Amino acid sequence: MEAPVVPVFCTGVSAQVQRQRAKAQGLGQHAQALRYLGQDFGRLQEECRRSGALFRDPAFPPAPASLGFRELGPGTAKTHGVQWKRPTELCRNPQFIVDGATRTDICQGALGDCWLLAAIASLTLNESLLHRVVPHGQSFQHGYAGIFHFQIWQFGEWLDVVVDDYLPTKDGKLLFVHSAEGSEFWSALLEKAYAKVNGCYEALSGGSTSEGFEDFTGGVTEWYDLRKPPPDLYQIILKALERGSLLGCSIDITSAFDMEAVTFKKLVKGHAYSVTGAKQINYRGQSLGLIRMRNPWGEVEWTGPWSDSSAEWNAVEPALRQQLVVKMEDGEFWMSFRDFLREFTRLEICNLTPDALQSRKFRKWNTQLYDGTWRRGSTAGGCRNYPATFWINPQFKIQLEEVDDDGDEFGGREPGCSFLLALMQKDRRRERRYGKDMETIGFAVYEVPPEHVGKSGVHLKRDFFLANASRARSEQFINLREVSTRFRLPPGEYIVVPSTFEPNKEGDFVLRVFSEKKAGTEEMDDKIQATLPDEKVLSESQIDENFKQLFKQLAGAKVLSESQIDENFKQLFKQLAGAGPPIFGGEMQSIFRKFDLDKSGSMSAYEMRMALEAAGYKLNKKLHELIITRYAEPDLAIDFDNFVCCLVRLETMFRFFQAMDVDQDGVVTFDLLQVPVGALWGVLATPIRDMGLPSRFAKETTPFFTSRPAVLGGILTVFVPLPAKGAL
Repeated sequence: MEAPVVPVFCTGVSAQVQRQRAKAQGLGQHAQALRYLGQDFGRLQEECRRSGALFRDPAFPPAPASLGFRELGPGTAKTHGVQWKRPTELCRNPQFIVDGATRTDICQGALGDCWLLAAIASLTLNESLLHRVVPHGQSFQHGYAGIFHFQIWQFGEWLDVVVDDYLPTKDGKLLFVHSAEGSEFWSALLEKAYAKVNGCYEALSGGSTSEGFEDFTGGVTEWYDLRKPPPDLYQIILKALERGSLLGCSIDITSAFDMEAVTFKKLVKGHAYSVTGAKQINYRGQSLGLIRMRNPWGEVEWTGPWSDSSAEWNAVEPALRQQLVVKMEDGEFWMSFRDFLREFTRLEICNLTPDALQSRKFRKWNTQLYDGTWRRGSTAGGCRNYPATFWINPQFKIQLEEVDDDGDEFGGREPGCSFLLALMQKDRRRERRYGKDMETIGFAVYEVPPEHVGKSGVHLKRDFFLANASRARSEQFINLREVSTRFRLPPGEYIVVPSTFEPNKEGDFVLRVFSEKKAGTEEMDDKIQATLPDEKVLSESQIDENFKQLFKQLAGAKVLSESQIDENFKQLFKQLAGAGPPIFGGEMQSIFRKFDLDKSGSMSAYEMRMALEAAGYKLNKKLHELIITRYAEPDLAIDFDNFVCCLVRLETMFRFFQAMDVDQDGVVTFDLLQVPVGALWGVLATPIRDMGLPSRFAKETTPFFTSRPAVLGGILTVFVPLPAKGAL
């Protein structure tokens, strides 16, 4: 099926709606991968063939900026003398893949992306997985046009990524990943595609093998601390390899001096290895577990027991020895499982999604994915250490009904439901060049209180979290791209609260749920509703003369700019606030004072959320994000005049909608001619500016009056702008 044209890193409300609709139709799944940056491989390849010109990628050109921004930035020592060359300039007969992709095709260059190369090496062990990433039919001989493409998973979507075949070289040799043989280029081009998705090559420096595993499979990774391994870990490894899972491991470092330090027995600290095999053998009358490893450098191998030339192999039956041992410096070696546990400190296993498992013999996970955001003041509440704000984080419900089968790896324990939670933060590598890096993230799991069981549309509030402890949580808050933990809980309903460690840390995230049995999941968010006061209709004579004079004095000219309207609104409300209860009836002031906890004259953003609910408004998280963006100061404080402005606009919007919602089904349908443009503009003028639309929509406005006495205790008149003729 031809890949659809959908821009990937687009922003704005319309783009978000477009992406949500596209995902609901299956776009972004592997069979319908999105064209990254809208580039169509088939069309571009055909254009190059017709013109006779080799492809040069304008989106990721062979230029200094594509290398990096700091150590590999333009003009730095490491990039001095770098030349971009096509494989046809580097060797006489370049090949894309020779005799199938193998682990020796991946040798590390001058880039600290061993974590990525370990993942690519593991990918070569499973041909069906490999060709989900490296599509068939690419060649330097048949139909060559200087263009190649790869499919990479990013945060819940598969992307079809186009690259040209210009590769960075120094002294006529590839600067980064290369094959041991020298004339095979699929791995170098895949590295380039991955660099393009992340902004540049330097963005790939340093990372976890699990990141590469997941971006080549769409799977989810489990971590094991080898200093505290489960008793059946060797069996877990055997099963994982049989299932086609990808495995990686590393040795933790204790200081920067340890990074890539080589141990006495030639293991490299702080370096990512791939696990490429495991074998139970008979050794001197006893069963012994062996494990096969690979160093992405393609050299520097373990020299301890069961290494290539060790004496232990002499006691193994010759046919088996010949099958297992390859005596060459290829970076691959065997070691005993006991030594593996002693020497290495971390193991990562990437579990594959159902669509990646072709064989029916594999047990498949049930999976669900949610996109989410953390925004200052509205949805970024921090961890449980911050009880005043923790509750504002996004919340997701998991309904566990079916217990695990007897006899599985959890057999022998009380009945329970197994599931894996994985929280991943988006686009952090891509933003490194702007000084951003991984946030510290984690999550907590709570049992749903009885009064909310079976209900949707309920965002649990602060009091619940103050009174209830979590049932489970991520093992730690850590500054990795993803945090994942396997749980086993009794049947029931649970709430997952993903968060950054500290409040007001912004970011986008993906939450994935992998369950052994089917599990219901949904995002918890308040349903939008409002309890509006009865509206009283006042005649002109009932409006206080002093108020009329005040309004005329502030309004002044008949034509005002948008900024003048905003300023006059604030001045008006400040004057009214000073007038006290006779004008406001005490209603708004009492709510404001209740939630201005420190009596500073302003509320915090999360106090604003509680105040709005006390005023009769339940809003979802998206509306809270917009309100905080519009009405909060840079320090997230909201003063009284902004509080009143917000309530005025909310009531106007709800009343306008209710008037249009004739059949009261919560849906309004109308065409442009049916909309009372002036009233609607009064509601939307400022939010439209916040959405980034052109300022010409609000340059010239004409004021008019709309009676809103109920809002301010019976007297306030609301000033709303009407767009100038032709502005729309």
